[in-house]
Amino acid sequence: MTSQGVSVTGECGACGGVLTRKVGQHIDQDEVRWETETTCTGCRAGGSTPPTSGTTPEEIRQLLLTEHGPARLTLTDGTANLISVTRVLSRTHGLSLGEARTMAAELRTTGLVGTLVEMEWLATALRERAVTVTVGPATAG
Repeated sequence: MTSQGVSVTGECGACGGVLTRKVGQHIDQDEVRWETETTCTGCRAGGSTPPTSGTTPEEIRQLLLTEHGPARLTLTDGTANLISVTRVLSRTHGLSLGEARTMAAELRTTGLVGTLVEMEWLATALRERAVTVTVGPATAG
């Protein structure tokens, strides 16, 4: 299972103790899921969000991208069937066909960038349609 997590600390607003927030993203049942857990060492305050599917909150994405760096999804075969690619992108991201075509063009030229979990999830969906892709670190350039 592909997963990423990060732990960040700060000051607890209730008691001034150390507040630890753990966030994560993983693939489960063909969906990207995210979760959080917060605990305080001082007052034991805290809470959690159980694994939730759907769009990962941008704050969590940014924490993961900062900690682990972005991943890039690229086509390994420039002759990939754009109809298949467009359909996958439309279905997985809830895009119109026009929006999916624009995203497919980006995938074909520069690749798509996101968290490792997001890119691996999309790679799996594309491979199921016989589209060959790779996922690797996104380097500046």
